[in-house]
Amino acid sequence: MKLKGKTALVTGAAKRVGREIALGLARRGANIVVHYNSSAADARRTVAEIKALGVDAIAVGANQAKMTEVRAAVSKAVKHFGEIHVLVASAAVYKKTPFDTLTERDWDFHIDANLKGPFLFGLEVGRHMQARKIDGKIINFADWSAIRPYADYLPYCVSKAGVICLTKSLAKALGPRVQVNAIAPGPILLPPDFTEEETQAVIDATVVKRLGSPKDIVNSVLFLIEGSDFITGHTLVVDGGRLIAGA
Repeated sequence: MKLKGKTALVTGAAKRVGREIALGLARRGANIVVHYNSSAADARRTVAEIKALGVDAIAVGANQAKMTEVRAAVSKAVKHFGEIHVLVASAAVYKKTPFDTLTERDWDFHIDANLKGPFLFGLEVGRHMQARKIDGKIINFADWSAIRPYADYLPYCVSKAGVICLTKSLAKALGPRVQVNAIAPGPILLPPDFTEEETQAVIDATVVKRLGSPKDIVNSVLFLIEGSDFITGHTLVVDGGRLIAGA
């Protein structure tokens, strides 16, 4: 698939990595649907940046754990652009949850945002693609910890492991016209409250001995969209070797 002239819906596109993905797709000529939950002002700024690149963009707000809101957001996007060719489900939450203080609310918080959200957007956009006979692409976001979980983040790791199975299941359900894949990032943007010592420990735990950048993720998304139409149900690990490192 070539992105020029196509429409891509990017969840969590108001800021951080989601914003970089939206801008990266726009630079390849795609019109962008900027999804946000509570970051309306950031979403408006992202839309303005995208339009400055010479393509169209709109912002749609939705709590992605609620089907009525997801359906309304997709409907607004379709009404404006006519069709959605690409879905990038990058919106996610990440919170430390030590086992001794872990609660049901912690579980629901992560499962709703990180697994139910991609499911609902994948369901709604996938059915749109099927109904319109669109040759589409869906990219979900897992995490390297979905494969090798780490301590104190149990609901987060489980939610991201679910994304890997969701990706495979959607790939089967939506084939052959729609390819569905996932990206499992490693250390790209660390939490802002990380100390210098914590940051260095993360760097030391990679094979390449450095952090990644949002550009590494953008390039991976572009590859799965434009690089091949013969990859589906796959999880691409982009982690600088963190998964295979000894520590």
